[in-house]
Amino acid sequence: MRDLRHLPSAPRVLPRLKQLLSDGNSAMHEIVGLIRLDAGIAARVLQVANSAYFSKGSRCLTVEEAVHRVGYDQVFELVSFAVASQVLVRPLEVYGLDADELWRMSVAGALAAEVLAERLALERDVAYTVGLLHCVGMVAVDEWALRNARSLRLSRGPFPVEASAEERTKLGFTQAEAGGALLRLWGFPVSIVEPVRWQYLPRGSVGHARMATLLSTAKWLRNLVCHQPAEAPAPAALKLLGLEQEALETLATEVEQRLQEVDSILSTGESAAVDRRAFPARAWNS
Repeated sequence: MRDLRHLPSAPRVLPRLKQLLSDGNSAMHEIVGLIRLDAGIAARVLQVANSAYFSKGSRCLTVEEAVHRVGYDQVFELVSFAVASQVLVRPLEVYGLDADELWRMSVAGALAAEVLAERLALERDVAYTVGLLHCVGMVAVDEWALRNARSLRLSRGPFPVEASAEERTKLGFTQAEAGGALLRLWGFPVSIVEPVRWQYLPRGSVGHARMATLLSTAKWLRNLVCHQPAEAPAPAALKLLGLEQEALETLATEVEQRLQEVDSILSTGESAAVDRRAFPARAWNS
């Protein structure tokens, strides 16, 4: 985990984000909205905002808080660095995923977590951050394999197991545990670290089982809207969240709509055309 300094950034997001930052008339809510679509940039901004220099003892849990804390100039610098290093964006060969697939999984997971949090009256912005960063362990494993085990390949099965059995057999840990260790190393708060770490065994988290269960269930919704195989969520998980399977399935339509809105913003470059439900009201009212 210590070898991984930064997450790769999505080539679909960076050009539009750079364009907004180069335009002095851009509104901060537009910039926040796009940063929320890139796990790499979001992680960097949160990491800087929670550093000793900026935090002053107070933790940031959401992209909105982090952007306002570090300021326009620092965000511009972080994005500029990401743009300059776009050549580093590559497929995750260990998992057989291309860069766009990884991005789509991350954003769909974030939107699904957000929709679930709204339904359950939980912290939607924290849920979104957890969903956006739930794949970071896969990036870390792939980065390590690039230098130490280039022949390593892991087969991803359907939700909820995915590649966790093979990961534990070949590595001794899962990508969820790797992701949790990475986020902890980067100074992320426990309310984000724990759900990511326990996404395969949500009840194993002490004090954060409900958010970990929300993340696990959001991954089922993610697979549904991304047309990936998935077994039905465990009845115990739905009971903990207070949801019925039928009600959960109806939420997939809303997640799919929000994902289509995200595709629209990145395809047309017109951020104003996106339905405001795709982003927190707080960001639009900043």
